[in-house]
Amino acid sequence: MSVVVSPGSWLCPPRWTGVVALDGAILATVPGSELVELLRDLLLDQVGRADIDLAQVPAELPALDVLGPATLAYLAAGDFSAVHADTEVEALPAGHPDVRALLASVNGRDADESGLEEIASAAFVVRGGSSVIAAAGYRAWLNKAAHLSVLTVPECRGRGLARAVASAAVADALGNRLLPQWRARPEPSRRVARALGFRELGSQISVRLGP
Repeated sequence: MSVVVSPGSWLCPPRWTGVVALDGAILATVPGSELVELLRDLLLDQVGRADIDLAQVPAELPALDVLGPATLAYLAAGDFSAVHADTEVEALPAGHPDVRALLASVNGRDADESGLEEIASAAFVVRGGSSVIAAAGYRAWLNKAAHLSVLTVPECRGRGLARAVASAAVADALGNRLLPQWRARPEPSRRVARALGFRELGSQISVRLGP
């Protein structure tokens, strides 16, 4: 278990505290050194348990806001269950106006949860008429992992569109020798990941601490 000072950590929003648990190990970042001992003492108790439960962390801290916990799932190339469907998937540049229009069409919570605005890969999309109704892409972390982002408009969910666009994004990531990573809180998103062959191996939580 490691706790390090990193105000600009990628594990969480700026100036927040971020905690990731993977395969029995924990990495945490804090915005200032005054929080190191507080968080280390709390997390040491978690490491000693058979199942690490990050949902308990905010209750022991002066938390003002919390994101998560969310599951972290990963996909080995040999486990990939690609989607072969009649749905046409188109590749657009990241930041394309049609992808921005998709983001603007959903509520802010869904847009933030998807992370689609942060992708650096192409956006793999499905259209309904002229409008993009589902999209997926990824951004590379340390040139090793591909952090997936997926979004479907609410009225078109449950039709397999998320699986179709996510499958195209995963195939692209694997083709670039990256390890696909899927972060999700909602169960429907977790089901999409499992359908593609992802395995849940850890969890992540972000906490904004008060004085």
